[in-house]
Amino acid sequence: MKGLILSGGRGTRLRPLTYTSAKQLVPVANKPVLFYGIEAMAAAGISEVGIIIAPETGAEIRAAAGDGERFGVSITYIEQDAPLGLAHAVLTAEPFLGDDPFVMYLGDNLLRDGITNLVEEFRTNKPDALILLTPVSDPEHYGVAELDGDRVKRLVEKPAQPPSNLALVGVYMFTSAILEAGKAIEPSGRGELEITDAIQHLVDSGLRVDSHVVHGWWKDTGQVQDMLDANRLILDEVDAHHAGQETEARVEGRVYVSEGALVERSTIRGPAIIGRGARISDSYVGPYTAVGDDVVIENSEIEHSIVLAGSAIRDLPGRVEASLIGRSVSISRTQALPRVFRFVVGDGSDITIL
Repeated sequence: MKGLILSGGRGTRLRPLTYTSAKQLVPVANKPVLFYGIEAMAAAGISEVGIIIAPETGAEIRAAAGDGERFGVSITYIEQDAPLGLAHAVLTAEPFLGDDPFVMYLGDNLLRDGITNLVEEFRTNKPDALILLTPVSDPEHYGVAELDGDRVKRLVEKPAQPPSNLALVGVYMFTSAILEAGKAIEPSGRGELEITDAIQHLVDSGLRVDSHVVHGWWKDTGQVQDMLDANRLILDEVDAHHAGQETEARVEGRVYVSEGALVERSTIRGPAIIGRGARISDSYVGPYTAVGDDVVIENSEIEHSIVLAGSAIRDLPGRVEASLIGRSVSISRTQALPRVFRFVVGDGSDITIL
């Protein structure tokens, strides 16, 4: 069985971060989102993984994930010229997939319990497709399934009147029958080959499409709040680790302090993670905060936030919270300009001053 991870999206909802980086490489708990999917494949015993990449971000993803050896898999990169739909991505990967069954995993998704049990269920029951579903409060915003027992009867994309509250999770398992289905469908109104249409074609052709309802958490990290929520959920499971230097510091709860980090005259309240080479002094870092490698935090307070590598936060008079701060960002206050704000801000940024 092979794995297919889709990492070709443009990440417009995570701008401005995604102007300069692939959305699948934005870290959650200091690990790129993409890596969670690769690790889930490896844990399920899948050794051959194809990653769909876009021309704009492919080189960065190649550099980050490499050949897959450190994850225990072999990675093949497959370039999709344009984002023309999930079913189009599957067809683009046909030379890699061949006739093998495969798991398709959206590269910006996180699934708490992984896919090991689901892969085993697929191998044992041998349906033509297995789709994952989860109950949601707003099914009109998702692809929604109508079931007959555990069998899928109908799929509807963002229905005005949902037939159920079961939304498609971004993990699918297919036999090679999905390739013929993808070739049989027409582009949707938005000009894409929709995977929901391809799965519906399987159903209409009399093939067996099973469902599995996911009761553990699942997150699509396509928006800033989703990233912060995913960060919180993963940090809820972090173990305490103290490999850095802690001087006159209070480190409370489950805090992962990486090698080479320095915490001095500061309070860290977990769950939190402090990256390699980070320096935190005279500051407060509250729960659900991920501080990236080589970040500097001085005389400031922050909680429920993600700070990417190389950034600096200094001398802020108020607490930073619910924030996603990109790489090599500098945020500070100077007394030379009292009651004046000065910004150098990239396209698509979002600044709120309370």
